[in-house]
Amino acid sequence: MALSGIQIYKLLPQTNCKECGFPTCLAFAMKLAAKQVELSLCPTVSEEAKAQLSEAAAPPVRPLTLKSNGYEVLSGNEVALFRHEKRFFSPTGLFLRVYDDEPVEEIKRKVTAVAAYHVDYVGIDLKWDGIAVQARGGDFVGVITAVRAITHLPLILIAGPEELGNPQITQIKEEKSVLSVKSVDQKLLFAFATADNWQAMVDVAKAHQAALAVQAETLDEMAALTEKVKAAGVEDIVICPAQRGLHGTLTANSTARRMALKQTFRALGYPILNIPGDAPTPEMETIWAAQAIGKYGSFVILDHVAPETAYPLLVLRQNIYTDPQKPIQVQPGLYEINNPGPDDPVLVTTNFSITYFSVKNEVESAGLPAWLLVTESEGMSVLTAWAAGKFDAERIAKDVKRFNVADKVSRKRLVLPGHTAVLSGEVEGELPDWEVKVGPREAVDVPKFMKQALA
Repeated sequence: MALSGIQIYKLLPQTNCKECGFPTCLAFAMKLAAKQVELSLCPTVSEEAKAQLSEAAAPPVRPLTLKSNGYEVLSGNEVALFRHEKRFFSPTGLFLRVYDDEPVEEIKRKVTAVAAYHVDYVGIDLKWDGIAVQARGGDFVGVITAVRAITHLPLILIAGPEELGNPQITQIKEEKSVLSVKSVDQKLLFAFATADNWQAMVDVAKAHQAALAVQAETLDEMAALTEKVKAAGVEDIVICPAQRGLHGTLTANSTARRMALKQTFRALGYPILNIPGDAPTPEMETIWAAQAIGKYGSFVILDHVAPETAYPLLVLRQNIYTDPQKPIQVQPGLYEINNPGPDDPVLVTTNFSITYFSVKNEVESAGLPAWLLVTESEGMSVLTAWAAGKFDAERIAKDVKRFNVADKVSRKRLVLPGHTAVLSGEVEGELPDWEVKVGPREAVDVPKFMKQALA
């Protein structure tokens, strides 16, 4: 039975030592009760209390981090079924799969494309998370070596115990260093343990200190298998439903996550691995991947690397895994667009990321120089901030002075967003030395306005 925050607090040392990263033991207890942290963060908890708290305080979905040389893919640690209830914490990791019987040059081309893929989306760097290597009768160790020569991204290795047990895997050379899969800064995922090979897979996972993906046809079989694997000594487990279609994957993912969160069913309380790469066509692969991202997939393996499909999947992931109660925002300040001079105008907007990048990209692509004053509006869009009293004449004038805008320009021209034309008179009152103009309502019209009204 789950314990309340107060019940957990009574079992903690109550020293407020802050070594757990929280200011008080009560704050830590509340996080434990919400299953957002692990008890291991408290270094002074007694063994007796640890025994009472360990099961009750464990997150319903066990946290797992795949990592390699500074790159990490977080998974698990979720506490909500739906985003509006709280938020999701561990974004889905996107992995590209290569096979060991593919031509080496083709593998290098794919892996290089994944490693080089970066897109700036409203100030957020969108990128792939890792590489999956699957054995298919080729040079398994050679392919891992080729991948490691290109990128440090985390790996998922899909093979049987014979291939994964190869001692050469621990001697893969990268540049001048020896990269061991047992190194403290690396955590691999091995796949798959089944009813037929689970004991051998457990042995190789333990030997390499790797996480282990378990696959079964039904959730009942999956639960039985995870219990066996855990009892054999592997704690870091990932579940992979054998179903690959839309209906089967949706049912398996949703049922497993609901059992873990609502029933605290530990046997299914693990991150979920889905493989849209098994889809019959590239188009269906993208559809399967979108569903997996939207419905509890922790790791998603794809077979195709294409910017036109990667970008929408990464944007979808970003939209789902942001905090719905905390808008994406940029730092307030005065930004330069196209090297503006002292005679160029000052455009004003809020620090909502989408608003900022919409204005910036339109002006930048038009080749027009301008100053962009981003005011503090708690991440709200222009109209929302104005309605909430977070974007008014007083705040705009305050930020003009705070960021020393007058020192940057000789011709003092301030352009307000068109939706807040009502503020123009008040801003003139707050900044009597400035010429205040009202710009267009939409960012796409800003360049035309600058050419016609500000020339």
